[in-house]
Amino acid sequence: MPTAILVRHGRSTANAEGVLAGWSPGVALDEAGRAQATALAARLAAVPLAAVVSSPLQRCQETVAPLLDTRTGLPLHTDDRIGECHYGDWTGRKLAELSDEPLWATVQRHPSAAVFPGEGGESLRAMQARAVDAVRDWNARIEAEHGPEALYVLCSHGDIIKSLAADALGMHLDLFQRISTEPCSVTVIRYTPHRPFLLRLGDTGDLGGLVPPPAPAEGAAEDAVVGGSTGAP
Repeated sequence: MPTAILVRHGRSTANAEGVLAGWSPGVALDEAGRAQATALAARLAAVPLAAVVSSPLQRCQETVAPLLDTRTGLPLHTDDRIGECHYGDWTGRKLAELSDEPLWATVQRHPSAAVFPGEGGESLRAMQARAVDAVRDWNARIEAEHGPEALYVLCSHGDIIKSLAADALGMHLDLFQRISTEPCSVTVIRYTPHRPFLLRLGDTGDLGGLVPPPAPAEGAAEDAVVGGSTGAP
């Protein structure tokens, strides 16, 4: 099955201001975020990509724009299921204020019980479920169109990517706050028929090691290396 390269969007104006943006319109990358997006294209320059799938939100679309500019013919798909969590009444509020809300402790310590208040507020369980469904669907589509060794980019948001990493690791959602994903960091999950492998987590450095090696022996691709991987040649 394909390898999903999960990219968190670059730093946004809301990130810089300490605001929980959610699905607020017009939240763009700031100057640092635009530089991160440009650097991302260079970091992925050696990696063959089958497609780019993005959240519909502006900050994600802007993050993948430099990458698409350097790859003629690389298709862009948009999927609402990897859009940000719907934070309801918390949307647009300062994080410093939200930390005083009673729900904040639940979000931090027992996130599987957290449901964001107000119209459209979503539970973190529902957020993870839709994101996992999206990745599974895209894995099947990418494999059908490009083969099982294909790699593709999926540009999304911090909580979405953390929940996908937790799912790949077999971690309960209540533990997902132990995972950190910085702006424009890359988390890479290689899926196989029997289990996923987490290849990168919150990586902000060189990604050349993701270039696929020669085709492995049948069945070997889904086996873990006993004693640990030898790394890229």
